[in-house]
Amino acid sequence: MNTLVLNASYEPLAVVSVRRAVILILTEKAVVEHADTEKLIRSATRELPTPLVVRLLRFVRVPYRRKVPWSRGGVLERDGRRCAYCAGRANSIDHIVPTSRGGAQRSWLNTVAACVSCNQLKADRTPNEAGMSLLIDPFEPKAHRALVLALGVTAAESLPEWLIASTA
Repeated sequence: MNTLVLNASYEPLAVVSVRRAVILILTEKAVVEHADTEKLIRSATRELPTPLVVRLLRFVRVPYRRKVPWSRGGVLERDGRRCAYCAGRANSIDHIVPTSRGGAQRSWLNTVAACVSCNQLKADRTPNEAGMSLLIDPFEPKAHRALVLALGVTAAESLPEWLIASTA
């Protein structure tokens, strides 16, 4: 399980392990903004709800926001683990323009989530050649949105509404 770290200005900064988030809280460098009260972290003297979102008490200057690096998991999360061709459950990645035809190997705009059957049906053809159409348009996620995606779908669903709206 992971925790989203916000800057003092409520800007998403990073995704860290729950252990790191608890250390930030116990050293009084961060406060809990949102926690899972059903899952508790226990020590000999304390009991804490599992932090899902923590906010740093001091502002951390972020000089440059680079592009979000492509990842297989990121594509699956971006597309909601739904097939871009049939809207079924996706567990693989499909290249819209096949790499054998010069399509980019690791590109947000050339990859979509796909179920195995649609991926095999399309094979090494473009969607037009295979007679298939994309139900979604691939996009490159913004850095803030990518941090929420990194938490995973189930964790993101339990985040406060104001946070999800600010990263959309």
